[in-house]
Amino acid sequence: MNKLQLIIAALVAAFSLFSYYGSSSVNPITGEKQHIGGMTQKDEVAMGLQSAPQMAAQMGGITQDARARALVSQVGAKVVAQSVAAKSGYPFKFHTLADPRTVNAFALPGGQVFITMALLSRLETEGQLAAVLGHEVGHVLARHSAEHIAKDQLAQGLTGAFALGSGSMDATQLAQVVSQMTSLKYGRDDELEADGLGLRLMAEAGYDPRAMIRVMQILEKATGGSRTPEFQSSHPSPPHRIEEIKAKLAKVYPSGVPAGLTP
Repeated sequence: MNKLQLIIAALVAAFSLFSYYGSSSVNPITGEKQHIGGMTQKDEVAMGLQSAPQMAAQMGGITQDARARALVSQVGAKVVAQSVAAKSGYPFKFHTLADPRTVNAFALPGGQVFITMALLSRLETEGQLAAVLGHEVGHVLARHSAEHIAKDQLAQGLTGAFALGSGSMDATQLAQVVSQMTSLKYGRDDELEADGLGLRLMAEAGYDPRAMIRVMQILEKATGGSRTPEFQSSHPSPPHRIEEIKAKLAKVYPSGVPAGLTP
């Protein structure tokens, strides 16, 4: 029986690995080779549209502040229309959530982008809003959700195979911890990649990319110094992100950021 379990476990693990690594595609925006299973752009759009109402409801619904909604929609549309995002094929839509306490912005697969009033009210310029929305558009363009779904499926398959082969609950729990830590690493990488894409998108749309540095300072202040240690967080700390942003700006603009961009 134990031998049969090991054979089945090996088959499950092999199938999971083949499903993940057996196919790949090159992202036309980032040039990155990605493993996203069989998920298509159409699948991502459908998933985002289906999830959007529930996500909005969890954060107080859409705000009644018409000026705030108009500003977010206007800036978001400009970031998309005047950048490489316009060629992506994603039907981006920007939502302003009523939540006055949760400082947050996020994007669902396929182009549904959200920002809370708690974060919007802390931003000082249109450029800072463009930085936030550009970052979230970057997640969509990089297909981070599709990547994570594929990684989760791989992790679930390997964890199941490990549990079947070991027959030990402790061993299974250890495998789950390792799987979770792997996912966190990818999360930090995703955030830094989205920062880089956000800088590109907002600059292409005519916004000063240095505004993203001030956004990170605002986020750091909003945490009140009570952050989870960085190695256990899916988001790099704001100071670390500021260092990365400055390095990217120095590389793209060795003579300095051009004048005349919207701050």
